[in-house]
Amino acid sequence: MNGVKGWSRLTIIAILCAALGGVAAVLWFRNEPKAEALSVPRAAYLERVDGEVGLDRSLGAEEDETRWALATPNTPLTAGDRVYAGEESSAGVAFTGRNYARLEPDTALDVLSLTDRRTQVALRDGSALFDIGALEDGELYEVATPYGAVELREPGLYQVGMNDDGSAFVSVLSGLAQVVGLAGSGEIGKGEVLTLLGQTAAEVVLSRLDPEAAGGLLGDYYGYRYGDAYDGRYDDYDAYLSDPYYYDPARRYVSYQHVPAVVPGAWALDSYGDWQEVGGYGYAWRPRVEQGWAPYQQGHWAVDDPHGLTWVSSEPWGYAPYHYGRWANVNGQWYWVPDAADTRPAYAPALVAFLPLPQSNQIGWVPLAPGEQYVTPYYDAEWQPHYYGGTQVVPERIANFGVPGAVAVVHTDYLDRDITPAVLVRAQPTMPDQTRPVLDPLSHAMLRQATLERAVSRRGFTLPPGLAKRLDETPVYASAEPPARPFRNGRARRVEAVSDKQKGQKLRVRDERREDVARRPEERRGPAAERGRTPVDVPAAEAARGREASGRDDKEARREARRDERDAASRGKDAGERRGDGGARAADEKSVRKSARQAQGERVTLRRGSAKHDARPQPQAAPSRQRGGGQPNARASRGGGRPQAAQKQQAQPKAARKSGPPSRGGAKQSNRAQGQPGKGKGKGRS
Repeated sequence: MNGVKGWSRLTIIAILCAALGGVAAVLWFRNEPKAEALSVPRAAYLERVDGEVGLDRSLGAEEDETRWALATPNTPLTAGDRVYAGEESSAGVAFTGRNYARLEPDTALDVLSLTDRRTQVALRDGSALFDIGALEDGELYEVATPYGAVELREPGLYQVGMNDDGSAFVSVLSGLAQVVGLAGSGEIGKGEVLTLLGQTAAEVVLSRLDPEAAGGLLGDYYGYRYGDAYDGRYDDYDAYLSDPYYYDPARRYVSYQHVPAVVPGAWALDSYGDWQEVGGYGYAWRPRVEQGWAPYQQGHWAVDDPHGLTWVSSEPWGYAPYHYGRWANVNGQWYWVPDAADTRPAYAPALVAFLPLPQSNQIGWVPLAPGEQYVTPYYDAEWQPHYYGGTQVVPERIANFGVPGAVAVVHTDYLDRDITPAVLVRAQPTMPDQTRPVLDPLSHAMLRQATLERAVSRRGFTLPPGLAKRLDETPVYASAEPPARPFRNGRARRVEAVSDKQKGQKLRVRDERREDVARRPEERRGPAAERGRTPVDVPAAEAARGREASGRDDKEARREARRDERDAASRGKDAGERRGDGGARAADEKSVRKSARQAQGERVTLRRGSAKHDARPQPQAAPSRQRGGGQPNARASRGGGRPQAAQKQQAQPKAARKSGPPSRGGAKQSNRAQGQPGKGKGKGRS
């Protein structure tokens, strides 16, 4: 009996302890973010900006208003962002060190999801080229479109877009893609083009890539990315297929040996610095900079939803070293110490400690050193912080405080302006003793007010009339609905998941691949002058009607373009030898480009008419592995090289319009694209 009583008392105590533990757990979950809600912070970034490119960070927000701002290179991108490349503009987005997308003119791309195992973007308007360098087993990389989801299943080079006639296309230069749409699913192999006709994509045509046009697209792409390092070998599509790894940056750049594969931006480090083994830190990167230079002193501050105050560098290499790793000063020299190459580090908006100076209405910051901890924040709709992996703990002493010139100080008015060494205020030696540093600027009243009032405001960007409404009202379809962003109730705009029934249906395709092989074999022997231009995708019926006449007109236009280019090149050479100032040479190059564009425009008119972009019919809703890419540089001015190209990131590109895939029988049109490879695990490109 006593044993029973004793057992009962123990039981009661155990029950009470369990109850108290449950209450404590409830209280903890109320005040701390759930572990599954806080995945490792990931970010992409705008590697290149040519012309007018806008950024809207309000996707998925509860309010309807949009906040468009002019985008600059090195701007981080997170889930919920929308990028738009305007007319005669383009943008390059690096998702990792291996995976990249290039937006053609008049193209909008939404970032839907960025996690370790899932990258989802939406293409509602325009066209883009996707260079996928590495995919891990089970990783999803998907482009949602108004016609269905395009899953890029293997490393390779892909072009996805919409034509002016309302049709959509998927071109696979290498790799393997799967389309999951309203009418079913189907695969697209290497060297194939899938064209979806009609508003419900019920009519589908599968054809082969034209080798000449595919070589032109590849030559333009690699020339744009690699500049004078590109030797023209991929102008021959067969040469590309036989060795698609030649420009793999994991083989060409030392930085990929030291930087984690998930970190974008490693390609630029070789061109702007050197790797050295530094005692106590291992291999570290030293930028080639002037005496007295210090990190985080050339760029501007921006507010990134959901990560808060974010540093955007104006230095051409300034993405990876400011959002990953730490900075160490050794013997008066600055070194960037990256995270270990075999790790998956979390993205950080800025790895600095802030110094609030309310007495003088100033703000200071200093780079964190190796070993100093930082926890990436997520902010909710009220800008309250939630921390990934714990809470922020500020070190008792910041190591770089004692380094001359390491502390940057500005008046709070400069939080919405460009920051250079010329605007910095001299930091007083006693400053660290006068104020306590903070890692989260929104946790301090003065810094919070200054951040939300000033850093939010940047130069605005105006969309073409009616475009914002069209983008918001155009639904896209994904194989799976993107996960909700942490601490946000809003969902991705007009993204619908394809049903399991539709996924299980086989796409009914009109197969024209055999016809392509048998038809017009002389198309394989096109002039080298046409590289860099891709034919416009047209419905199969239209292509059949106009193929014969178009062939004659295309040949004549090509001959005329070649004559113009030879004459202009000859004039430029003679004038350059006479004057030596380069003026005539530049004028003649302009004449060459103008002649080429005129000839190109004549060919397009023959096949496509003069349909305007704004008049495009809108579709309506109906019931691990590896390869390579590199640094952009305009093919037309190849002599600039990679470093010069990066220094001119804001340069206007030559006129370009989005075009269809390089399929047979179409007119040719200028089309530039690029990709960003690197190193990573998984299967190789076939």
